Amino acid sequence: MTEEIEFILDSTKESMTGSIAHLEKEFLNIRAGKASPAMLGSVFVDYYGSATPLSQVSKISVPDARTITLQPFEKNMLQVIEKAIMVANIGFNPMNNGDVIIISVPALTEERRRELAKQAKIEAEDAKVGIRNARKDANTDIKKLEKEGTSEDICKSAEEEVQNLTNSYIRKIDELLAIKEAEIMKV
Repeated sequence: MTEEIEFILDSTKESMTGSIAHLEKEFLNIRAGKASPAMLGSVFVDYYGSATPLSQVSKISVPDARTITLQPFEKNMLQVIEKAIMVANIGFNPMNNGDVIIISVPALTEERRRELAKQAKIEAEDAKVGIRNARKDANTDIKKLEKEGTSEDICKSAEEEVQNLTNSYIRKIDELLAIKEAEIMKV
């Protein structure tokens, strides 16, 4: 195969791997009942005028499966962190005992589990769209090379390789989704 086709295949692989990585990151934000510091990943605190991730202004720990504790690095940040968690609208009600913020993670209801499973399916479908877009871009680039004089056989085999990549990445997304759904639905 030519260098151009190798480059197209490599960039397609990179793009598809990026879609998988994004999906895994999104799945971390979908909680499955167990407390995890990742649940607070979307919370930003107003720290002296700039939006700062919660993990950079406090120590986040998980003492048990239903509790998250936050130990602010500065005591005057307690109310600011509490407010940021409430504003983030992630379904938590933080409590402040003067030293730490304690968040009790409520058990998921059956209805909420179904909603989360639906959300996971939507994220997986978005990732599949990303994979298909990478395939479309690769096939467009291969067709351009064919018009520029690259042999038809080489281009056909490159298109088959792109389709094989697409199929394997779609399978990977389906596997990740099945794992996440099982995790969400487990009581």
